[in-house]
Amino acid sequence: MSEIEEIVENFEFFDDWDGRYQYLIELGEALPAMPDVLKVEENWVKPCMSTVHVSAHRDEDNPALIYFIGDCDTAIIKGVLALLIDLLSHRTLSEIHELDVDALFTRLKLQEHLSPSRHVGIYAIVEKMIERAEALSKVETSKLEPTILS
Repeated sequence: MSEIEEIVENFEFFDDWDGRYQYLIELGEALPAMPDVLKVEENWVKPCMSTVHVSAHRDEDNPALIYFIGDCDTAIIKGVLALLIDLLSHRTLSEIHELDVDALFTRLKLQEHLSPSRHVGIYAIVEKMIERAEALSKVETSKLEPTILS
């Protein structure tokens, strides 16, 4: 599980934004494929200019923990999505709510290097992740079926 400090340290390893952009692209390329069956309306991040889907799932070993799966059709945003998935996954809903994603974006200086429309999209991704985690948390653990990824 990556913490904000670890993510910031990884970003600071690169001296310039060309290196940081390349790092984001590589994070996106390493993101596991999202099954097409999960690319449905409820998982679609509509306000994002890119086509982004994100879904929330319970950890089989510890159902209190939530993890995310996602996909995007643009390289940079897919990298940001991978970073968010890494940061928010394997946490409880309350831990997800407590994370200060704004602080992370400020420390990474993303707002200085991404267009305003991309900012809107990134925050929409965070909102969708929280929305999907909240929806999942409303399902009683005893009523859960095995995930399609099992």
